[in-house]
Amino acid sequence: MTEQTYCDRLVQDTPFLMGHGSLSEQQVDRIILQLNRYYPQILSNKDAEKFRNPKASLRVRLCDLLGHLQKSGERDCREFYRALYIHAQPLHSRLPSRLAPRPVAFLACLGLAAGLALLVYCGPPDPKVLRGARRVLGFSPIIVDRHVSRFLLAFLTDDLGRL
Repeated sequence: MTEQTYCDRLVQDTPFLMGHGSLSEQQVDRIILQLNRYYPQILSNKDAEKFRNPKASLRVRLCDLLGHLQKSGERDCREFYRALYIHAQPLHSRLPSRLAPRPVAFLACLGLAAGLALLVYCGPPDPKVLRGARRVLGFSPIIVDRHVSRFLLAFLTDDLGRL
């Protein structure tokens, strides 16, 4: 599985960021100002004025900003995420692109455990079939337990940290 680029993440996170009440007007203005001041090659003064136009609604301005960043490239999207982290850290930690891999990894481990259990307990009773494999799989819960328990503990402590 390939690493997700910042542009891909921005495409995935745009509906969440556009959601009602996700980003306040002050947060959007601070993000625009940071991109303009520190990275004028990302947002020129003219672009910053356009995205901070008080006559346009926040939703329209944010949609235009995110579209502009998606078109401009990977570095610009990365700097947007850096600014989002600085000015809206609680929102940054709830982005769909940051939460998506966890259920998939958990389900993969669960599927592996279920597959091993089916193989060991529902396998053919003929002793000639899978003779050595049954011995290895018989001890696999002990071997796998250490690694899976570390993963599950990390998963649980990460979830508890957000409460």
